[in-house]
Formats: sequence, C-alpha cells, structure tokens
Amino acid sequence: MTATTFDPVSSVSLTASAQKYFASKMAKQPNKLIRLSTKESGCTGFSYVLDIVDGAHEEDTVLSFGEVTLAVDSASVQMLKGTEIDLVREGVNEIVKFNNPNVVAECGCGESFSVS
Repeated sequence: MTATTFDPVSSVSLTASAQKYFASKMAKQPNKLIRLSTKESGCTGFSYVLDIVDGAHEEDTVLSFGEVTLAVDSASVQMLKGTEIDLVREGVNEIVKFNNPNVVAECGCGESFSVS
C-alpha cells in the first residue's frame, strides 16, 4: 500500500464527534479501516460511500485520525477536497453528514450531490 497525503488545507477531516463515533465502530473490527469514495447515483449525480475494508487500495490517500484510519479513493479526491465529516443528531437519530465545499447542488432528499 502506498500512502499519500493531502495538503492540510484541502484535506478531508473528521469532527471530534465523528472521530469518536467511527472509533467506537472500528474498535469492534481490529485491523480494518474506513474507505471513503463516491459513486454515480441519484438525481443529482453522486453519492458518498463509506465502507469498512481490510486495507486501502494502492492509489488511495490514507489519513489517520487517532484510532481511525480513513482511506480516500483516488478517483474521488478532487470532489472531496476540504470535506468535513461530522456526526449530527437529528431528533433521536445520529447521522453522518458530509460538509463538502465543492458541492454546487444537492437533490431534495439529500442523497446525491453534484460538483463544479
């Protein structure tokens, strides 16, 4: 695995609440990491994909946040630059939220997005 790094200004980041959430999930799955990618989906264009995987792909960018390792898909890097991943509470539910500065449009249900 070749690990590359982002410029800190344009990196994907995790808020403290997201880091705590993912750390608790990953504690039950040692030696695994979270992989962030995008896929064509929905009425607007793309959706975010979070997978728990055994290892990063060779071309992935690997970031470390304490106990959480995040691999970012190389094909998605440009549309994810500067994205902050947060965990928010909506009513009784906790939801992973992507605060992506590159998004120019989102569908009404919030499931897909497009970038410029």
